[in-house]
Amino acid sequence: MTVNEVIQRGAEFLQRHGVDSPRLHSELLLAHVLKVPRLQLYLNHDRPVAEPELSVVRALVQRRAQREPLQHLVGSTSFCGLELTVSPAALIPRPETETLVELAVAALKRYGAPEPGLLDFGTGTGCVAVALAAQCPTACIHALDVSEAALALARANAERHGFIGRIRFHHGDGFRALPTGLRFDLLVSNPPYIPTADIATLQPEVRDFDPVSALDGGADGLDFYRLLAREAPSWLNPGGGLLAEFGDGQAEAIERLFTDAGWTRAALHRDLDGRWRVVEAWRTA
Repeated sequence: MTVNEVIQRGAEFLQRHGVDSPRLHSELLLAHVLKVPRLQLYLNHDRPVAEPELSVVRALVQRRAQREPLQHLVGSTSFCGLELTVSPAALIPRPETETLVELAVAALKRYGAPEPGLLDFGTGTGCVAVALAAQCPTACIHALDVSEAALALARANAERHGFIGRIRFHHGDGFRALPTGLRFDLLVSNPPYIPTADIATLQPEVRDFDPVSALDGGADGLDFYRLLAREAPSWLNPGGGLLAEFGDGQAEAIERLFTDAGWTRAALHRDLDGRWRVVEAWRTA
């Protein structure tokens, strides 16, 4: 069977099982197995695929048809131009979270500290912390997560890109896991924000393969924003700020929540798709 035939059959199988972009995913799985760039498949579309490789591709296509995420199957994903290792231990980084990183970089430049302190609250794969380490070489970055498995993944990603010495990792439930006296200039977070009752309605790739603890934001999805609005100020330096990602339909409630908690200059930002995605709030200097 040739490369082109494998792609076509894989795409047809995925399409029958309701997978979005079936041909693209068939191509990416084959490129992963053959260890070549996807473009190389087109340059060698008549190349025969050996039976051992074919067996591996078939198994991966079947798993994708069962809605296992493509990123888990290939073991990595791209985020802010960095290739990051992913696993079921943590939420797969999404493109919209790159907006959080862009805003954090801009905020640190405005803040102007020579070695700004930054906390990634709920680091997961470490995607935000690692991306900020890459773009803010003088920042002192801390990353916190309740999951030991997620922190192990975050450490692996930091090591993969040479930042293991730049990021300090903390394991525990919320701010209580941090050393007393530690203070930050900026806190960034992509916390769980899906209302509990809505989790069952999510796409299978998310519902069945992302950790529930990384999705469930409580009855209205706002539990972690209440915690951040209430507790984060005591961990910030005077004039320090916060940036947090949130979900569709939550913008008004979250902006009001931070304003009512006494934060100044609370503002909302849209992602590249034009959806309200990030809340920005600052502590009075």
